[in-house]
Amino acid sequence: MTQAPISRTPVVDLTHSPHVRVQPVPVGAVKLQGSFWAPRMDRNLATSLPTQFALLESTGRLDNFRRVIGTCDKPFAGIFFNDSDVYKWLEAAAWSLIQGRNKQLEALMDQAIELVEGAQQPDGYLNTWFALERAHLRWSNLRDEHELYCAGHLFQAAVAHHRAVGDDRLLKVSCRFADHLITVFGKEPGKLNAVDGHEEIEMALIELARETGERKYLELARFYIEARGHGYLVGGRWGTEYFQDHVPFRKMKSLGGHAVRAMYMACGVTDLYLETGEEALLSTLEELWTHMTTRRMYISGGLGARHDGESFGADFELPNARAYTETCAAIGSMMWSHRLLAATGKARYADLLEWTLFNGMLPGWSLAGDDYFYVNPLENDGDHHRQKWYEVSCCPPNVARTLGGLPGYVYGTSEGSNLWVHLYLDSEARIALGDREVHLVQRTEYPWDGAVEIEVDAEGEFTLQLRIPGWCSAGATVSVNGQALPEQAVAGSYFPLTRRWRSGDRVQLALPMPVRVWESHPRINENTARLALSRGPVLYCAESVDHPGVDLAALALGTDARILHSFEAKLLGGVVALHGTAHEEQRDKDWHDGPLYRPAQPQGKPLTRSTPLIAVPYFAWQNRGPSQMRVWLRRANSD
Repeated sequence: MTQAPISRTPVVDLTHSPHVRVQPVPVGAVKLQGSFWAPRMDRNLATSLPTQFALLESTGRLDNFRRVIGTCDKPFAGIFFNDSDVYKWLEAAAWSLIQGRNKQLEALMDQAIELVEGAQQPDGYLNTWFALERAHLRWSNLRDEHELYCAGHLFQAAVAHHRAVGDDRLLKVSCRFADHLITVFGKEPGKLNAVDGHEEIEMALIELARETGERKYLELARFYIEARGHGYLVGGRWGTEYFQDHVPFRKMKSLGGHAVRAMYMACGVTDLYLETGEEALLSTLEELWTHMTTRRMYISGGLGARHDGESFGADFELPNARAYTETCAAIGSMMWSHRLLAATGKARYADLLEWTLFNGMLPGWSLAGDDYFYVNPLENDGDHHRQKWYEVSCCPPNVARTLGGLPGYVYGTSEGSNLWVHLYLDSEARIALGDREVHLVQRTEYPWDGAVEIEVDAEGEFTLQLRIPGWCSAGATVSVNGQALPEQAVAGSYFPLTRRWRSGDRVQLALPMPVRVWESHPRINENTARLALSRGPVLYCAESVDHPGVDLAALALGTDARILHSFEAKLLGGVVALHGTAHEEQRDKDWHDGPLYRPAQPQGKPLTRSTPLIAVPYFAWQNRGPSQMRVWLRRANSD
């Protein structure tokens, strides 16, 4: 995933902005290690990327480029936006190379880049669906056929490749294509004044502007954003809200329609704010984020209630078994929160970024690293399984590029010698801060343990801004070299630690992780009298594989239930599991084979039997074969 840095040469002077501006630290400055993320990154490099490349080959996505070059006479393979899967894979591979050189991966990248270079048309245009027999249809259906979406993913791959290895081959391809777009789109006579149906190009062009210093790409992104909501798209089956084209952005009161598109639009607009400082944009963005997180978001951080249109539902419309919650939508939410964090320095955006990372995105990737969820329900009867690939396979390479770019989410810097710690991951970083380099070594077993130690190898005065997660309401403490600090660490904020540092100083952060029991807003009808469990930044669920002979639908949990946790090295590759006692209500069993409806009976106290409860991280469910799963369990009637 490309980062959301403030431009090295901002378009306007933002030094008087009322908001803190936090520059993300580059992906290459941080090396992940330790027991949780490092193995996953290794699989991302060693398993996911080679297997995904093989699937790009076997499904004809690479042959589509060869058709254009003239070295393949097969018909076009797959769907019209299949080029984007190749570009997302290239971006993922580029970020992965920063963590460690890999000759096999570099060779695969070279193959793909040569195909991309060879398929570019003399005028700069590049899209294998429209290159040959459909060349006369270019730009004729921006609503549906993803030309600009594919272009955007090419630009993001090019920026990642240039930042990762200093190679400008893809960057040159992208600039030629972007220059071509400038000749086609705009308000000037003879140009297309039009809207893209699937947002992506907006943030990609701004990223390209940052990488090249070319303001013209920023202005084209602004054009695409400003064109929305003026009737240029005809709505089709789902109406114009599906495309976020029902009103101009500044008049939006809620995010609706296709959830991924809405997230990508929000990312592009936030990038535009980061470059221009237009306060009206940020005001609208923050209002939309607040509405989304308080009315239209699952407890997992997942987005998208409806399979029909892969879309948001109405306020409080959050079904569990039928949740769509596409993996790409969770990734889009992470990208947006990261940009809002860069724009404001507000901890709530880092909180959602982290929560969605663990509970919205990570379920989309199997523990083995080569199977994927497109859809992430919060309840299932055992018929939902990860797949190695999809006909519409946007999610697998999107997961790969997100994990490849994960180091770029950990730290940030801002004026006044502030170094921000957003995420707690066992890692090592070398960060440019003013005229010095700060070397940090972060040691932690997070997310299983809330103890974090950060060793500082630097001299002089600066401020460490330590995020105190919003879930940590039990009283976090901060120590330096073993000495507890008297200042209170407030959950949902950054703790500023200013001192004259000496090499070898150690900061100890203790984040208590009691098990938390959650209930829903009363207007979420499906979760009436239901409870969910979390610990630290991890959401939990019950799987039938851990409860043989028990109907999960009859399991009930009390708010006062004593839930213990333990790390289990042999379970799901090593996770913290939750253990307690639940009630299995027998009334359901009495009525199991009865009529569908009956006259209402006095409730009384249901017959129950106690049964052991085991809850596992939601991100790890369905890694042991078919299994029923529930995030939300019944609330015991005694409550």
